[in-house]
Parts: sequence; structure tokens; C-alpha cells
Amino acid sequence: MRRSFYKIVTVLLVFLPQISKADVTLNAIFSDHMVIQRETEVPIWGWADAGEQVEVVGSWGNKATVVTGKDGKWRVDLQTPKAGGPYKITISGKNRIEINDVLSGEVWLCTGQSNMDFELSKFVNDAREPRYQPLVEYIRNEVATANDDHIRHIEVFQTTSLFKQQTNFEGHWISANPEQIGKITATGYFFAKELRKALDVPIGLVECSWGGTRIQPWISEKVYLADENLKAYYEATMSELKSAIKKADADNFRDTLYEVKHEKWIAKGRPGSKPNSKHPLNNMQNPTTLYNGMVNPIIPYKVKGVLWYQGESNSHFFEERYEAYFTALIKSWREAWGQGTIPFYWMQLAAYKVPDRRSDLGWAMVNDHLRRTLKLPKTGMAVLYDLGEAKDVHPHNKMDAGKRLALWALKNDYGMNVPIISGPLYNSYEVIGDKIQIEFKEVGSGLMVGKKQLLNATVAVDKPLKWFEVKGVDGVWKPAEAHIVSKNKIEVSHPEITDPTHVRYAWSSYPEGANLYNKEGLPAAVFTTE
Repeated sequence: MRRSFYKIVTVLLVFLPQISKADVTLNAIFSDHMVIQRETEVPIWGWADAGEQVEVVGSWGNKATVVTGKDGKWRVDLQTPKAGGPYKITISGKNRIEINDVLSGEVWLCTGQSNMDFELSKFVNDAREPRYQPLVEYIRNEVATANDDHIRHIEVFQTTSLFKQQTNFEGHWISANPEQIGKITATGYFFAKELRKALDVPIGLVECSWGGTRIQPWISEKVYLADENLKAYYEATMSELKSAIKKADADNFRDTLYEVKHEKWIAKGRPGSKPNSKHPLNNMQNPTTLYNGMVNPIIPYKVKGVLWYQGESNSHFFEERYEAYFTALIKSWREAWGQGTIPFYWMQLAAYKVPDRRSDLGWAMVNDHLRRTLKLPKTGMAVLYDLGEAKDVHPHNKMDAGKRLALWALKNDYGMNVPIISGPLYNSYEVIGDKIQIEFKEVGSGLMVGKKQLLNATVAVDKPLKWFEVKGVDGVWKPAEAHIVSKNKIEVSHPEITDPTHVRYAWSSYPEGANLYNKEGLPAAVFTTE
């Protein structure tokens, strides 16, 4: 018996190390049908046993090897081929993984709130206002007939994480075919369609968005703690949150503390129950929660640039500080990705009739802060107020939205011959007697009064400029008379204001009829001279 016992122990000692060894695994973004950024070195990473040698081979002829670190993580940087495919990537260690049907092309990160989050299938229902029904019909036809295997998309499922930076996610790549296209971000899709038309290379969209979210949860803890202005908000919010967690745990959520301690932080209540959406840990608006849960898992996947569509939820939440938060987000994401100054393009918010005065003015303020953030290098902005719908915060015209955003990328990142990439942008102002003269840049062939209807091109109209306001020394804003006086200037005045101080334009959530364009048909951005 004793001899048999020792024989069993010996066998276990020999084979247990082999049994306990972990297979080489990958981040979920490295999976069948993926798109890799072409003609560069792309990071590929995953996990294995400490000290294990991992080899990554691309079927186009390049390979890289690495030895896993003590923490079980590994990463290689693999040279990628010219646009094309399909290729195969093989990862070998203790086990072997094959990633099939890989395309090499252009990869863009799509992020923000619901106007980025909403997939094409959410735009096929009838419009709330009949005049926008032709846009619905266009999208219905697109969903029914599109079949482009070289537009591919992967979505990071919506996940919050307050205390831990997650390193992986659930998701898989899909293609723009009739069976799957309905699940692709509409804004991202129409941007990708323009790139496909101009570049004729595969386009990959990595979507990381969540409807209704503010900008604050998309920013990392590191950024909050490094910025004195943002730190105060972060620490105050976290203090309130800890108190709320303590109270919630006292109210039948005692398991939560165990979950937090063991990094399984999602508040599940009692074992086996569904996550409790009312528990403070699960609040998607908490600072850092979306950066930790959704952004960090895809860093440092190689991307060409970032597309951002967010701000509606900040029209009544720190709207006066949006520029500071957005600037911090852009700088920190660029640093985290380690790709230098990644191109970062975004939307001014489309017109929508909000229900209260604060949000009405806050909407305009966020739009102006988005414009001001253009001070950062390699940034761009599409203006959308003329594509909005009074009764729907999710306007259907994502076709023109995608086109306008694509103009920036086509010219700045791909060297295409694009005549103009932006509508008029406020540059400077000068008070001349009882008038204020506004100078614009990005005027193209010159300024014009225009009208945009549905998917039709903008046309010049013989009408007065609308939605300009002027303020006098008494601090009261009044509707202004505005006239184009040169290729790049307008003159603004009010008969009752003899000492004007400032001008603003389209200062509302729904500036219906705002009509300053350049002659190439792109609308002037919302702005104030204050």
C-alpha cells in the first residue's frame, strides 16, 4: 500500500506542473475576421505561463517572439503587410492558436455616447417627424442591400469597472453584410463607407461607446489625480460614492465588499442573482468606470485614429468645463496608446429641442467647447446642427455626418485632394463703432447664406443670416442683424446697441434656420467670442 501511495505521489509530482500550466491566450480583439493596421508594427498581446516563449507568425512572412513576464503577460510588435488579405496569424507556445480571415487595412476607434453607440438597425423605424422619413428609407435600403466584407466591426460590450482596469472583454468581429450590418455603429459605418470609396482598402471599426454617458467616466484615475482642477471633482465624487456603497451594502448588498476585494467588483447582490443596476458600483456615470471597463482592455491596439461623438449628456453637467475634460481625455488617450499624436476627430452636436433652458444653453456651450478643443494638434470637427431633428436626439442623417467626418481623415491622414474639410470656423473679432466684424477661417471659396435639406447638397439662398446675437455693455444678448461683407468676414449689429462687446452664433440646442455656410456647402461652427 505504501509503495503504491508513493508511486501515485511521484506521478502527480511529475505531471501536476504540466496540468497546471495555462494555455496561451489572447485579448478578444485578436480573433477571426479582424482588421489590422496596414504597413506598420502592431502590438499583439495576451497571457501565458511566466517564462514561456511565445511566437507570433503572420502568413505574409513576418514573425516575432517574446518570453512571457513574471506576471504572465506577453506582447510582441508584428510588422504588417500592405492592404489586403485574407491572411492568417498563428500564435504558438504551449498550445497553438490560429486567427483566420485577417485583413490588413485602416482601423478607427469609434467612441462616445448614443449617437455613436446606435447601430444601423435602430434607424430603420419610422421617423418621429414625417419630413425625415426619406432618411429612414435610405437607411432601410442600405441595411437590406449593403454587402461589403471589407468593412468590419467589433464592439466592446458595455461594462463598468470602478476599481480595476480590466484587460479583456467579450466581443467578435462582424462584416457589413445583410445578416450583420444592422449591428454596426451607424456613424462609424458611413465614415467607413467614405474611406472605402476613396481608398479601396479594408476598414476596421473598433466600437467602444455607451448611450447616455457623460465624458467623466471615459477619463482614467491617473488623469484625475494629475490635474488639480479635475482632482477636486474626482475626490469629492469618490467620497460620495464610498458613502453610497456603504449604505447600499448595509441594505442587503453585503456580498459587494467581497466582490470588490477580489476584483470581481460588479455588484451582484446575493450569489446567483442578476447584477443590481441600482447599486452605486454599477453607475456608468462614475468617474473612470468606462475607461477602466471598456477603453483599457483595447489599449494599445493599433489604430489610425479616433472618432468621438459625445456631449449631449454634458449639456447639463459641468458644461462650462467641457473643454478641460475633453482636452485631458484626448491627451491622456494619446499617451496611453503610445502611438504619438493619434488623429482625433469629433462631432459638434446635432440640433435637438431640449426640454429646459439650462440644457438649451448648455448644449450650445458644449458645442463651443468642442470647437475650442481644436487648438490641439491633429484634431478635427464636423458640424451637424443642420442635420438634427427637433423631436429625436438621434437624427437619422448619419450619412452626411459620416461624410463630413471623413473629409478630415481623407485630407489630413491619407493625402487626398479634398478642397475643404470644414465649415467656417470663428477666428477673431473686432469692434468697429456700433458694429462687430467677425473673421472666419476655413471659408473655402467664400462665405454664403445656404440651405441644407435632407441628403441634398447645400444651396445658396437669398435670405438674411439668422441666429447671430450681439451683447452690449449691459450684458444682455439680443438678436442681431448680420451681413457678409467679404470672402471671410461678416458684420453684426443691433440698432439699440451702440457699444457692442460680443457676438455668438447658433447659441441653442435647436438653432433652426442657422444658415451661414462656405460655398462648398459646409456649415459654420457654433461659437461665441466670449
